[in-house]
Amino acid sequence: MLTATQPLLRIESLTKTFPRPESGGAFTVLEDVSLTIAAGEVVALLGRSGSGKSTLLRIISGLVKPTKGTVISGGRAVEGPNRDVAMVFQSFALLPWLTVVENVELGLEAQRLDGKEGRRRSHEALRLVGLEGFEKAYPKELSGGMQQRVGFARAFVVRPRVLLLDEPFSSLDVLTAENLRGEIGDLWEDRRFPAESVLLVTHNIEEAIMLADRIVVLSSNPGRVRGQIKVTLKRPRERSSEAFRAMADHVYTIMTNPETTITQLGLRTVTEPLPAAHPGAISGLLEILEEMGGPQDVAVISDRLRMEADDLLPILDAAVLLGFAEVRHGDVAVTRKGHEFAQADTERAPDIFGRQALEFAPLVQMIHESLVVREGPVKDEFFLDILDESYSEEEARAQLDTAVYWGRYAGLYEYDSDEGELRLPDEGTAATGTE
Repeated sequence: MLTATQPLLRIESLTKTFPRPESGGAFTVLEDVSLTIAAGEVVALLGRSGSGKSTLLRIISGLVKPTKGTVISGGRAVEGPNRDVAMVFQSFALLPWLTVVENVELGLEAQRLDGKEGRRRSHEALRLVGLEGFEKAYPKELSGGMQQRVGFARAFVVRPRVLLLDEPFSSLDVLTAENLRGEIGDLWEDRRFPAESVLLVTHNIEEAIMLADRIVVLSSNPGRVRGQIKVTLKRPRERSSEAFRAMADHVYTIMTNPETTITQLGLRTVTEPLPAAHPGAISGLLEILEEMGGPQDVAVISDRLRMEADDLLPILDAAVLLGFAEVRHGDVAVTRKGHEFAQADTERAPDIFGRQALEFAPLVQMIHESLVVREGPVKDEFFLDILDESYSEEEARAQLDTAVYWGRYAGLYEYDSDEGELRLPDEGTAATGTE
């Protein structure tokens, strides 16, 4: 029995080898693949030819047996045809002697519904894919795009828990594929999709970013999981947006460089806000604390500095966030790293600050990571789009301003306000934030 916290699908240490009759040996298509699919998510499998993407779908559906490993679907091991899934193939795979509605009804044979209910569900599925009125047509009377819509309707009609899509748009012309892809995306976003989750096999990077919540990247010969990328771009997604283009560039870099380590590009949820505090103010606070000799009550510090709490607390919060200070029972103490920063000269202080910011300030880390991966400038709009998920427009701008100030002070990156671009500093002219 599947519980609310269990994934719909769980693939555990899956390996698939096929024999080589001519040599008596075997070749491995998939090796030690582990993956989960949760309710309510679209997962894209992205890999080059030879990565075993389609083979993996067939193992999940129960059409092919794994050599090693297990597929758990709905809390049960898959040992035959998997009734929790339905598949849409690259080829339309329609029976030419059956009408459109009869092809759709084929998907219901295993469910043994009465004729009236089966016909009702088939008509409903055809309405979802925009083929109402074509029930009595034959496949030869339909365009390629319409035939693939029948393929989707045939999968929709069984109302699967997980819909498996095996490059379903790749046999269509560009415009037809884009139109159908958009309509499928709309069904998902409108919560009218007749499946709980989707596992999409594709070689199209932009398609994966457009549709998926998570992209799993496979290596080739044999297929192994290289890593995964969460896609947190707002839906509906705009292909022309700076954030979309930046992510596409990032994934292209990964796909064209098999040895590249997969990192998250702008995909981290920024939950830890950056306090609006100048690095010089943080250093000054630490120096005062050391002069006062040991942990001090916040009220005493405020009185000593003659600062209102609203002015002092952001500086204190920044010092704590960066690991320069800690608060226990209302008293503030300087850490070892804080002492090092407060006592450092003007050349060394930015390096210390940069190391701490990269470790403890997610937004600074994300900006620096993105610039390293892109190997070129990134528009500030990209980061503002991400921040908009957690902050108002004004707050997002303030967060980015603080991150820019901290990163520039530390020599991690530069900012061109005229172009609205962040870029890595010229090599050898600034600190790198590492020892």
